[in-house]
Amino acid sequence: MSSALSVELELRMAGGGERLTAGRAFQVSAAEGYERWAPTYDDAPNPLLAREERYLLPLLTELGDRSVIDVACGTGRWLEKLTGRGCTRGVGIDRSGAMLRAAGRKSAISGRLGKADCESLPFSSAAFDLAICSFALGHIVDLGSVARELARVTKTGADVFVSDLHPDAYARGWRVGFRDGSTTVQIEMRSRSVKEIVQTFCANGFECRTDVSLRLGEPERPLFVQAGKSDSFADACQLPAVLVCRFRRRQAEARL
Repeated sequence: MSSALSVELELRMAGGGERLTAGRAFQVSAAEGYERWAPTYDDAPNPLLAREERYLLPLLTELGDRSVIDVACGTGRWLEKLTGRGCTRGVGIDRSGAMLRAAGRKSAISGRLGKADCESLPFSSAAFDLAICSFALGHIVDLGSVARELARVTKTGADVFVSDLHPDAYARGWRVGFRDGSTTVQIEMRSRSVKEIVQTFCANGFECRTDVSLRLGEPERPLFVQAGKSDSFADACQLPAVLVCRFRRRQAEARL
């Protein structure tokens, strides 16, 4: 399930860990959280998604002949963007029926979506030239299984882009959350170090090309203004907010 910290900044952020919203957060599982969030997921301005896109979009070019999979696609944000950039062989999978229904209402990607777990992708081996998994690692229990499955379905030399809430931001109290009426809802997640993520993928058929820690910047300021959180912007820019890793599929070792 594609996820990110809402611009509501529901729980705590940098700057002493002060609460930015009133009331107590109600914690739910990922399955329940995305079921509730799906109808409004695309509506609220989201600075983390904006920052991720600002970094990744220039890297995602020449898509016309490439087969692409958007893993944990959520409402199809990345699949829709890549389709708009000329990708004609893209698919998206997610395990949340509610998020997929929201994605299915987007005409550009309707019919390119499927329900499946990241640990068991319903595709043949070496099927894809490019994979993207955006803001989903925190909801994955067995990261090794997902890395192995991504290695199975990607071709040698394929690029795999993985993003998530930065572990430094998590350590300072940032969480995945949204407003459901008057209730602040926090979705359960786990944080992993950059080292753990890189080592897991490298142990399962990939080499790490880059791992980049992204901070919010001036292009994200209007989103804070729009959400009525202008006073939080300066503090939010003080630490890494988004982690993006670029992996490349190694050639599979020959079996003896």
